[in-house]
Amino acid sequence: MASTAAALHILVKHKEQADDILMQLKKGAKFQALAKKYSTCPSGKRGGDLGEFRRGAMVPAFDKAVFSGKVLEPIGPVKTKFGYHIIKVLYRT
Repeated sequence: MASTAAALHILVKHKEQADDILMQLKKGAKFQALAKKYSTCPSGKRGGDLGEFRRGAMVPAFDKAVFSGKVLEPIGPVKTKFGYHIIKVLYRT
């Protein structure tokens, strides 16, 4: 079972916007470019890069998605108290 992961994410306030971003990604848009354009998280300036983090370091719904979702494919929208996330897991170790 993986204990660490690295991920990118895009955080927005509304599910409709998260759904739209997910559709853009499925059509080939670049994750980092969309993060810089739309994300309300400070990590958006870095293309959504959250770096490496340990299991349990993020809020539960986000953590569950990162440690159970597919690697290198967009996951979401994932609802947390912060809003709606589109997540791209880079790797798990």
